[in-house]
Amino acid sequence: MPNTTETYDSRYLEGIRYFNEREYFEAHEVWEDLWKDDTGPARHFYQGLIQIAVCLYHFGNGNAIGARKLFYSSHRHLDDYPPSYLGLDLKKLLMDLQVCCAEILASEEKFPKVKIRAELIPEIHLDH
Repeated sequence: MPNTTETYDSRYLEGIRYFNEREYFEAHEVWEDLWKDDTGPARHFYQGLIQIAVCLYHFGNGNAIGARKLFYSSHRHLDDYPPSYLGLDLKKLLMDLQVCCAEILASEEKFPKVKIRAELIPEIHLDH
């Protein structure tokens, strides 16, 4: 049975709210607090979410190099988790992030001048 929102840490939910409002720095801050406190199996999951938020933050601010770096590091933290984790469709989030970042990932320029496309920015919706 899927979790209800009452069973999730409030910081997890607050980070998701900020993320969906495209307030990536704030999402990162909230999730970082949660990550620091967690010693269980979700610790790397939270770190991966933090890195996705920072990836999108960098991308939105024109830092394609930073966005590319965080894209790959987020995958290193999240690839071993199941497709659905803590109510989040992780497989969809990672695929949506791939589509959003496709131009900066494909660019061979040292400093690509790629703008984030708002219609491709991923959102997080929990199963509940």
